[in-house]
Order: sequence, then C-alpha cells, then structure tokens
Amino acid sequence: MHRNPSRLSRFAVVASLALLAPLATAAPARTSVVEEAGAISIAKARTLPLGSKVTVHGSVSTPSGAFESSFGDKGFGLQDASAGIYVSFATNVNTAPNDVARVTGILADHSGLLVIVPSTTDDVKIRCDGPKIHAERVRTADVGESSEGRIVRVAGTITDGPIDDAPYGFKFSVNDGSGKVVIFVNVQTGIAMSSLHLGQSVRITGFSSQYADHYEIDPRSPDDITVRP
Repeated sequence: MHRNPSRLSRFAVVASLALLAPLATAAPARTSVVEEAGAISIAKARTLPLGSKVTVHGSVSTPSGAFESSFGDKGFGLQDASAGIYVSFATNVNTAPNDVARVTGILADHSGLLVIVPSTTDDVKIRCDGPKIHAERVRTADVGESSEGRIVRVAGTITDGPIDDAPYGFKFSVNDGSGKVVIFVNVQTGIAMSSLHLGQSVRITGFSSQYADHYEIDPRSPDDITVRP
C-alpha cells in the first residue's frame, strides 16, 4: 500500500501556520551562545496542550530537510536529555546533527506526530558543536509514543518489503522477535535500497516517528543502515 497522498497536504496545513507571519528567506544567524533562559525541557513541552507556545533548547538530531519527501517541510529533529521532538519549518535552516538550537514555536499535530512550528527564522537560533546524541537501543516492538522524537536504534530481520512508496520514499519492516516496526526511507537521505532485501539482518538507527496510527523509524543518512553478517 502506498503512503496516503494526503500526508503531504496534512503536513502542509500545519506548516502553513508558520507562513501566517512574515517568513524571512535567510537562514537564522549562528551565534556563539544560545541562551537557555526561559526554555523548558522537551519532555515538559510534550505534556502541554496543542496550540501552546513553547521555547525549547537541545541538540539537533536530524539534518534539516532530510524528511521533506514525506513530511512536506524542511524541518529537523531536536533532542535534549529529557526527550525529543520534530521542528516543522518551511525554510531550510541548514542545520545538522550536533548543532545546538533554541526554538520557539507552537505545538501542533502532524498526522499523529507532535511537532513545534516556529513562526519565523528569528524563532530558530543555532550554533555549532553541541553535544553528540547517542542512539537509544530499543526493541522493535518498543518504538512508540514513549520513544517518539528521539534517535533510536534497533537490530533485527527485514520481514516485509522493501516497498517503493513513491514519491515519498521506501518502506520496509524489521522485527527482532518482539514485534515489527516500519522503517521509512525518505528520498532526501540518499539511502540506496538496492542492497536491502527480505530476510536480511540489519541494524537501523533513526528518528522515532509516527504517521497516522503506526510508529516508524526514519533513518537520516546511509550511515544509519547497516547490513549485518
């Protein structure tokens, strides 16, 4: 089954909230210091009602724009010591893992995924050389609401696919014996699917995400998929 084409439209509806305010075309300036005053933990932000305005601070966990083909935006993942979340943004701010970002925006739902939607580039402040994010090892069956927004790692066998889900990307399932999880590979990641096949043993690292009623892992680059002997 192909990914529902309405995915892009649903993402676009929420992303358009950011366009109601004037949106600068230039990426936000990188500063030597990202102030933490006034920010709350991402875990705290995740408990607040949709529509709440929040400010959070953490390490960038995914390259900006890496999930554009299925998310319909040029946002990025953000993670602190407490939790993680996705920052949905129409502008590519050219940030990468291990950058540090302070983000102010509105909590919204993108097809089941909790996101922060900044209004302008002034709401996203970035600096380089932050702390490295280490993937959390989880069972395939445990990828869910409790892991959503964080970088996780699973190891298991490809039990379904890979399936071409154009134009969004490719998907397959991995199971370590505890239950399967969907792996969704976005076009922008540059991950080649030709070397992956049913029955292979693999290790997958990526962003713990949600689409509609199922949870998934979204790898960020070719380095996030390893075929095991």
